[in-house]
Amino acid sequence: MPDTLTIISSMATRRILAEHAGSAAQDAGLQTKLHAMGGVDALARLRRGEAADVVVLADSAMAALEQEGVVAAGTRTPFARSEAAAAVPAGRPHPAIGDENALRQAVTDARAIGYSTGPSGQQLVSLWRAWGILEAIRDRLVQAPPGVPVGQLLATGAVELGFQQTSELMDIPGVEIVGMLPSSLGLATVFEAGISTRSRHEREASAYVSSLRAPAAHDIIRRGGMEPPDCGIRLEPPRWSRRGRWESPGAPACGCAGR
Repeated sequence: MPDTLTIISSMATRRILAEHAGSAAQDAGLQTKLHAMGGVDALARLRRGEAADVVVLADSAMAALEQEGVVAAGTRTPFARSEAAAAVPAGRPHPAIGDENALRQAVTDARAIGYSTGPSGQQLVSLWRAWGILEAIRDRLVQAPPGVPVGQLLATGAVELGFQQTSELMDIPGVEIVGMLPSSLGLATVFEAGISTRSRHEREASAYVSSLRAPAAHDIIRRGGMEPPDCGIRLEPPRWSRRGRWESPGAPACGCAGR
């Protein structure tokens, strides 16, 4: 039996990595064990010396871990690009968020606003500060604890407008995704995979990381609410269908489709 690769990742990519694990095992005989958690917790555990073969986090976190010697230099590999999205509790009206002014009005009008500890949350706080509204809305901000999706705050009614990576909002019952935030804001996050310096299976880990960049992984990435980082096409988020499952709006008409 092939050695098992231990993967530590943030929650944002867990859907992609779980589905990809079956494909990688079938195609290359790579067995994996995934430990998905909040990005803050993942960083803390890795910095405390927890063993892993592959690390999957946002590019900013991966850069820090490479500099600290936790991720092997030169192994960071971008494989997915994630857009931040807005969501509301199911059945609630969808605010307009199609441009920057509309989004700012939606945030200003919301009585309680949920955001994450992850990259999208950090980017949004910077945006609200740049807009000059952070102090005005601070008492209405609710930050989800590490590892807790913003969708959970929406589903329980703790907030009426929430923001997070699309991939983390699409698995929560009782939540409706309004849409992705305007691309002009530049709030996308790139996720990378890299080899841990504590890995005892460097060759297998390298093969796994490469498999995330392979064309065969593109559809898995899209079903997980993200897109290949060099696709260049902005997809609409998957929607909950009448068939009782998440369905993608379809492959984009770009050069990477079907490859």
